[in-house]
Amino acid sequence: MSSEAGEPRHVAIVLDAPLCTSCNLCVTECPTWCIELEYHLEMVAGPGRPRKVKVLDILTIDAERCMDCGICVDLCPFDALAWSPTPAPPVLR
Repeated sequence: MSSEAGEPRHVAIVLDAPLCTSCNLCVTECPTWCIELEYHLEMVAGPGRPRKVKVLDILTIDAERCMDCGICVDLCPFDALAWSPTPAPPVLR
């Protein structure tokens, strides 16, 4: 599948889970509210006092509601979301 310019066409938005910090920016900025993100908090020791950090459990994009605008891809500060030329695998719970 190619666009008119001969470049691969974007088919799906995929997640690189280790890069996701569960900041929720993709969820709040999505114009169709098609992204759901679930996370839990974990204590992390480090210099100074321990702190709580968000740890991603699951991120789902409802393909029927997504209008493929790419706002989530463009806004992700950690490049955890990206375009893929192939469909994303189904999410299993």
